[in-house]
Amino acid sequence: MTKKVVNEQVSKPKKQRLPMRNGFFLTIWIPITLICALFATILYAGLNFASGAIDVAVGGGTYTPKNGKNTKGADLNFYPKKYKNINEAMEASGKVTQKIADEGMVLLKNDGSLPMTSLGKITLMGRGAADPLYGGTGSGHTNTDTAINIKAGLEKAGFTVNPTVYKQLDAYAKSHAAKDGGRINISFTFSGSTYRIGEMPVSKYSAASTKSFAQYNDAAVVVIGRTGGEGEDLTTDMSKWDDNYTPGQHSLELNKDEKDQIALAKQNFKKVIVVVNSSQPIEMGELQDDPQINAIINSGTPGATGFLSLGEIIAGALNPSGHTVDTWARDFTKDPTFVNIGSNEYTNAGKIRSFFVNYEEGIYSGYRYYETAAAENFIKYDEAVVYPFGYGLSYTIFDWSNPRYTVDSKKGTITAEVTVTNTGSVAGKDVVELFYSAPYTHGGIEKSAVDLGEFAKTKMLKPGESDTVKATVKIEDMASYDYKNAKAYVLEAGDYTLSLRTNSHTIKNGVDTFTYNVPETITYSGNNHRSSDKKAVTNQFDELSAAFESGQKTLLSRADFAGTFPQVPDDADKTASEELLKKLNNFETDITNSVMAKAEKADGKTISMPTTGAKNNIQLSELRGLPYDDPKWQKFLDQLKVSEMVDMIDDGAYATDAVTRLGKPRAVDFDGPAGFSSFITSIHGSAFPTETLIASTWNRDLAAQMGDAIGEEGLQLGINGWYGPAVNTHRNPFAGRNFEYYSEDPTLSGKLASAVASAAMNRGIVVFLKHFALNDQEQNRQANGLDTWADEQTIREIYLKPFEIAVKESSAQVKYQAEDGSIQTSTIGLNGIMSSYNRIGGVWAGGDWRVQTAVLRNEWGFQGAVITDFATIASPYMVPMQGVAAGSDIQLTWRIFEQFKNTDNPTAVYFLRKAAHNVMFATANSSSLNGYAYGAGTTWHAPWWRWVQWIGTAVFVALALFLIYWMVKRVRRVSPIRRAWREQRKALKAARKNQ
Repeated sequence: MTKKVVNEQVSKPKKQRLPMRNGFFLTIWIPITLICALFATILYAGLNFASGAIDVAVGGGTYTPKNGKNTKGADLNFYPKKYKNINEAMEASGKVTQKIADEGMVLLKNDGSLPMTSLGKITLMGRGAADPLYGGTGSGHTNTDTAINIKAGLEKAGFTVNPTVYKQLDAYAKSHAAKDGGRINISFTFSGSTYRIGEMPVSKYSAASTKSFAQYNDAAVVVIGRTGGEGEDLTTDMSKWDDNYTPGQHSLELNKDEKDQIALAKQNFKKVIVVVNSSQPIEMGELQDDPQINAIINSGTPGATGFLSLGEIIAGALNPSGHTVDTWARDFTKDPTFVNIGSNEYTNAGKIRSFFVNYEEGIYSGYRYYETAAAENFIKYDEAVVYPFGYGLSYTIFDWSNPRYTVDSKKGTITAEVTVTNTGSVAGKDVVELFYSAPYTHGGIEKSAVDLGEFAKTKMLKPGESDTVKATVKIEDMASYDYKNAKAYVLEAGDYTLSLRTNSHTIKNGVDTFTYNVPETITYSGNNHRSSDKKAVTNQFDELSAAFESGQKTLLSRADFAGTFPQVPDDADKTASEELLKKLNNFETDITNSVMAKAEKADGKTISMPTTGAKNNIQLSELRGLPYDDPKWQKFLDQLKVSEMVDMIDDGAYATDAVTRLGKPRAVDFDGPAGFSSFITSIHGSAFPTETLIASTWNRDLAAQMGDAIGEEGLQLGINGWYGPAVNTHRNPFAGRNFEYYSEDPTLSGKLASAVASAAMNRGIVVFLKHFALNDQEQNRQANGLDTWADEQTIREIYLKPFEIAVKESSAQVKYQAEDGSIQTSTIGLNGIMSSYNRIGGVWAGGDWRVQTAVLRNEWGFQGAVITDFATIASPYMVPMQGVAAGSDIQLTWRIFEQFKNTDNPTAVYFLRKAAHNVMFATANSSSLNGYAYGAGTTWHAPWWRWVQWIGTAVFVALALFLIYWMVKRVRRVSPIRRAWREQRKALKAARKNQ
């Protein structure tokens, strides 16, 4: 029997192209879709998260008021501009800069060789002659591309400058740039700093240069320069960097090349004039004693136009009237601060390296040490000091006569009045310095032999002309702080001697002193607080004082200078206690909770969840001009959402975020103390002289002109806040940022800062006075926060005092539209403070409730916003919530670096609300609301990058959605065909198998 085999035909779909498999199809297009979604997320969420940084870099848009009909006819231009544009404003600022240099440059030595009224041919010598310093680096840097250099300043004054030597110096300076280690270069970098003076060796002078000396030999002007910068101090051992030094020689003494320059000048020129182009004092004893050095001028670092003044001073067209703001000692290594600067590390701190600095000199820094040590016969003054604090020479002679001292018991003041007469042959200005000496008991409260109480500068006096000037000191300001017994300021019984001086050491000849007797000791405590205080001052820093009282740290005492003179930190100093280690190594919960608990207890209330998101229909413009404690503020703050408070406080670098729905526009803030500058944008303002030169004028009016010029440039550039001026103390001459600070004396610093701040505030600027507090060293500043130790008297009398004066004496008038439509005026005090990087007894200064709230707000009555110093991932100890609870209202950072945590509990929201109040109060009374009527809201006009973000996001979202739609549709379309095909193929295989 034959088996019959049947072959079945299996037909394929008619010539239909077989589709891809679904797996391969999805492998390609799902990732593409996800990439589109990722780009959309980055463009929207990512850029929103980084919006603060982007806004600063490329612009955050503009805000305009939504004014109603009731504004018709009202003058809402509260801060009118004086000039048409920024170029005109900067030209005017240049004139202010020159005025400051006119009165700030100090004639330190003159044997009669100056002025050179006959002019003549001169030779500039020294690398700095062709490469001068106009300012410092870091946040105090300015744009000096168009600055007038020394050569131009001399030529403008009529001198002929040796072109051959200058050309060679210029070429040398360019080929040995600062960035290549050509001279001391202290910069705001993470790669470290270099320390080389960079002076051209005299052997480099060409034959043509040395031959030209004979033709241009009326005078040699030898320039010696030293710079400073943010992030690092000047080194105390140059031998590590420069072969011209031997071990132990520091950067503020002349090196071999500089001495060779001066020796060459003495050999070849009729006159030798040394120009010190520095904000730091330099050891000048050798040159002061050298009879072949005819004159020495401290030009400081004078900004964009200041070297015009140098030429005029040498030529005699201008009579110098500047006075020193620091003591120029003969040997800085013998200063009591010298052993406690630099790098000292806790050896048991663990993985997180921590450094410290001890202020063991106590109140005896600067002239307070030298004058007191001389009074106690511990030093010979003339051997220790070259130029006293407050010292300066003139081309004319001033006689003082008819001194009068008036006590006003009702006001609690003593006014010194004296007539100053120019008895010389050229016009000039003089400075009158009022010092006081408090009664001192051996072993009692520490007191300096003299303290600056006030100062005054005359008008320009022609020969034979007189001016009567006054200087007033509050009697209560002569009190000393007693942290041991009274725990308060104490005006001890006894005689207080007031003297009118030409510097800290010299009472003016023929001018009598005045004795004021306090019959009984007055303790300013309880209800009997000083008139300038909001509440009585009492101990806040017992923990720090105890370290000195226990003997753990030395404290220099007038009772025994020899036995208490500071020593190099030893092993005991470098061993942190267990309690201190907890503070140094815990950045989060424990410290933040401790600060919160202290702040909550001080507020005296049980905190419940504050109201948020209320619909009270109040715009920020309705609060402008109202007192800080007006009840309407609370209703306004009830409207804020937690997210809005967090965004405004946490994203605060160079701007504070807008809360558009409540009428708060975005505020733009810029560095720096010598003029607006930025690390982020190309926008900049004028290069003003550094603070040290401003202080050297001893002229409040000029300081105010600088503040006014800053305000004008702010209006022209759309800047609302200024990270400046800076008023930290020149504790020692090696501090890298001394150029940003005014003086070693807190009174001079505070009074000039208040003049600058008041003027800037009157032009609408929020003035963030910095760095609060005890931020007087740069080295290791961010290495877990340099831990600063000082006793409470020193803290209050030296380091807090310039801030205290500025807080209490700064004021501005605020114009605003009232509810009835009228234009009214109110007065505000200082509106901003910047806290600092350092720790104070283990606690970050910006997160220290004692400093930012107990002292600043509760005792001094400050009403404004406090911003931290710049916070990044490099400073994890600067915990945002700790700062807010302590009283630092704005984080100078972007949320990409630091974020708030646990902001949903009542205590956190309570402190966020307080911070928001402070920020809103400062903003409301600034140029941010210029042109805003009562009740006006604000409209945001987005910047270009936002449109790119929104359009780009929309494009990628649309593309992702399209791809999803297309894939789903494609898969659904091909699936039936594939199933049919698979079934047919399966049948065909089965048939073949059965054959």
